[in-house]
Formats: sequence, structure tokens, C-alpha cells
Amino acid sequence: MHTNRHLRHPLPLRAGIATAALALTAGLGGCAGPTPAQTTAAGSAAEAVEAAEPRCEAFAEIPLGRYWINNNLWGRDAGSGTQCVEELSQDGETVGWRTDWDWTGEPYQVKSYASAVLGWHWGWKAQDTGLPVALSQDTPVPSRWDYEVDTDGTAAVNYDLWLHDVAEPDWEDDPADEVMIWLSSHGGAGPIGERVDTVRVAGQDWHLHRGEILDESGNHMWWVHSFVHTEGTTSFEADLADFTGTLVERGDLREEQYLSSVQAGVEVFQGTGELTTSAYSTTVG
Repeated sequence: MHTNRHLRHPLPLRAGIATAALALTAGLGGCAGPTPAQTTAAGSAAEAVEAAEPRCEAFAEIPLGRYWINNNLWGRDAGSGTQCVEELSQDGETVGWRTDWDWTGEPYQVKSYASAVLGWHWGWKAQDTGLPVALSQDTPVPSRWDYEVDTDGTAAVNYDLWLHDVAEPDWEDDPADEVMIWLSSHGGAGPIGERVDTVRVAGQDWHLHRGEILDESGNHMWWVHSFVHTEGTTSFEADLADFTGTLVERGDLREEQYLSSVQAGVEVFQGTGELTTSAYSTTVG
């Protein structure tokens, strides 16, 4: 199993501060800029989003109601290639989108994490997300994700949840913990850290991994807790609070922490492929 030991999610882009070295792991913050205009679905019937050209520039942002699609190509300097994102549909809280990629380079290093973002990502780009929410409130976070993935390389389809110790994090506030939920992996992709247990959450079995994010000087930044589906699935529906609740029960998270972000996308190490999401939704409360 390949172990992802590089910066998966970036330190934010700040004036005069370089991004962390590729030997670390963290999620690259989107480029700073004005909040994009929000779109809403009209009526109760599913409606296709007005045809638009795919967005292939790094960190392209596509607003979809409370979500936004982030063409997060944070690791592109570790190889060469392209990746594009495209909106497909919107029906109230449910959206559809796709991404395709072609990457070469270091096989153990993630090149991109194109994803649907709800909430914080080193700042805020959409309103009325329902986040942050304190874990102590036991607020349900139901989510559904139906997708198809086809790749000849190394990639993983997963959720990425961010937690903070502060109630209203902004771009300068690094997270305290990160929770990943791996629905499927391809070509030997694997999470950071060692496997510490096998647990049953939301009626399914998961291998639980725990890893640590360090800065360039070797200082602790945050912990990463990864639930890896033991069989893999392309159709998932569960309360994401069950995963954070499991970690609270284990003593790995604290009830005083805040869930600030839910992201759903694909980490690509190398190769070509395509992820098509036919239905995705996450709500809070």
C-alpha cells in the first residue's frame, strides 16, 4: 500500500510566505479572491447546469449553491499533466460534477484533490453552509455520494473533514485535526499513518489509520484520522457525525472542537482517469 507522506492539503497562500515543502502533507488553500456569486436551483425538479466549458486552470472555482468545486492542483509541481473540473447538475442540495486528469511524475505523491467544498478551506467562499458546528452539539451531518471512477493509475476517492479548536476559523487558522473517509482506492493508494484498528461505523467496516502532519521544522501541526472502507464502494450514504463521534469516543477528538468543513473529491497520484459524481449532497442539522 502506498503511504501518502506529502502535503495533501496546503498551508494557505499568504503574502510573503511560501507554501510548505512537498515532503509534508496538508491541503492547498485556494487562491485568495472575492467570494464568487452563488447559484441556486429553481423549482423542485433536477435541472442541468447551463452548459459551460470545463475549467482546467489550477485552483479554478465553480460555485454550486452552498458548495464550490475546487480544481485543487496543489501538488502539480511534483509531476506534469492536466486536470479539469466541470459542473453537471443541481437540484436543491444535490449536485453533480466531474473531473478528468492526466498526471505523470512521483508515484507516491498526490498531484491534485479536485473536490466539492462545503464550508471552510483556508477561508470561506460560500454562505449559509451550516458550518462550523461544535461536536458537543451532536448535530447530524447526513451525506450521500454516488459516483463512478475510471483510472489506470493511482488515486483515491474520499471525504476530507476539517476540525478546528476555534469557533470561527478564517484563512490564518490551521486546523487541529483532519478526518478522511476513503470510499475507494486504486493502484495501491493509501492514507498517511499506520493502521490502528478496524471499526464499524455507519453499518460498514473501516480500517482506521492515524498519521501526523509536521511542518518543515518537524513540529506538530495536526493529526489525520483516516477511515478506509474495507471493500470499497461507489454509493455511500451515512451521517458523517458518526465518524467524528467514533473518534470522540476513542479519545482522538474532543467534544469542544468544531467541524468546519466537509470536502468530497479524488486524490490523484499519477495516471489518467475520470471521476463522475451523479449525486452528491451534505447537509448540517
